[in-house]
Amino acid sequence: MMGGPHILPSVYMRVRETHEHYLVALCDESLLGKTLVKGEVKFSVSKEFYGGDLVDFKQCLPHLEKATIVNMVGKDSVESAIDAGYVHKNAVIYIEGHPHAQWVRL
Repeated sequence: MMGGPHILPSVYMRVRETHEHYLVALCDESLLGKTLVKGEVKFSVSKEFYGGDLVDFKQCLPHLEKATIVNMVGKDSVESAIDAGYVHKNAVIYIEGHPHAQWVRL
């Protein structure tokens, strides 16, 4: 890209840490609080699960590196994770046109 640094989007990030797992949930700002529907599937982008801090995606990178479980929804979140090498584009599903990806590190 010519003419300056790549600007990363702002996304909601919530981190939960237990003895067994480091869970990172990411969602696009515009999707928080919405329910996406695909056939019989109703996918809730709930504030309880996704609604942590609104951060620049760059701030998510150390958490993604440490994560054992990641769940993300939205074009900004998923495409940024693909660009950063954390999600393979073939692992993405679409719910009501919005990309969703998740992974577990064993």
